[in-house]
Amino acid sequence: MTRLHIIIIICLSIFQISEAQMGGESTYDFLNLTTSAKVGALGGTNVSISDSIGDLNFVFHNPALLKADMDNALAFNYVPYIADINYGYFAYAKHFRDLGTFGLAVHNVNYGSFTRTNEYHEELGTTNAAEYALILTYARKLTPTISMGMSVKPIYSKFDTYTSFGLATDFGFNYIRRDKNFSMGIVLKNLGSQISTYEDTSEDMPSDLQIGFTKKLAHAPFRFSLTAQHLLDWDLTYERSDNSTTTGLSDGTEDDPSFGDQLMRHMVLGIEFLPAKNFHIDFGYNHRRRKELGYEEKMSTAGYSWGFGFRIYKFMFSYGSARYHLGGTSNHFSITTNLSNF
Repeated sequence: MTRLHIIIIICLSIFQISEAQMGGESTYDFLNLTTSAKVGALGGTNVSISDSIGDLNFVFHNPALLKADMDNALAFNYVPYIADINYGYFAYAKHFRDLGTFGLAVHNVNYGSFTRTNEYHEELGTTNAAEYALILTYARKLTPTISMGMSVKPIYSKFDTYTSFGLATDFGFNYIRRDKNFSMGIVLKNLGSQISTYEDTSEDMPSDLQIGFTKKLAHAPFRFSLTAQHLLDWDLTYERSDNSTTTGLSDGTEDDPSFGDQLMRHMVLGIEFLPAKNFHIDFGYNHRRRKELGYEEKMSTAGYSWGFGFRIYKFMFSYGSARYHLGGTSNHFSITTNLSNF
């Protein structure tokens, strides 16, 4: 039995025991927040881009993208999110000969401070809410073209006096042909469970299966990525509080989505313009985001995203902007470097 057969068997076995989750029906949903400016600009998720120079931020989306050339790489990310929510991501990688490559990252989200009141609207002081994940990653090449990786994520969540601990795991696979400018990634994200719960209420993890493909044109500075997400659940419609089914349009329009619309809700498209090694411009489109958060009478640019990156001295600076709806845009800031360059 070849290593490729083993990979397929593992992926299928995990798929069979996994259950799909819809947004809002699972705990620790902050694990799905996009941390990287570049990934944010490419539509919010990407599991297949494997640069020759390596971007450590992509390891958050697929642990198999952690490569030996990322030895001593550092990544800092900050996102001033919607409604005064802030979150960040810090990562470091180290390669050990004959062992593989290890990564350490911290992902946290701060929801801010809130005024605590009772049922009589009397103020009882302030409280806060925050969530943290420590991410330990290991990846190794199996063949010149195939890599596998795994991330283990201890999680701590605190909302006022309610706390929860959990443990999640990601399994990733990457196939790359640099001579063909082609890369493919598969990742099963957030398998695990709560260790302790909020008030003895057990909740599911935000598990997801994602598959992505990236192809760079041979004679033009463009690279295209297509990522399929939420593959553990075909039907992405949901029930409203009045028990009617909706596709998620913000004006409350009820409609049964066609096969093509359901298919596109699983797809994220990313396009990169790469005129030079130290500069890039990125664009993305997330169909599900547009359909669920766009206002039908004025869709504007909901679901679209863009960004750019440039190198100064030994640092790569990146910015990404993602439009969720008319009243909400997220801005992503990233800085990456490698200590070995100093």
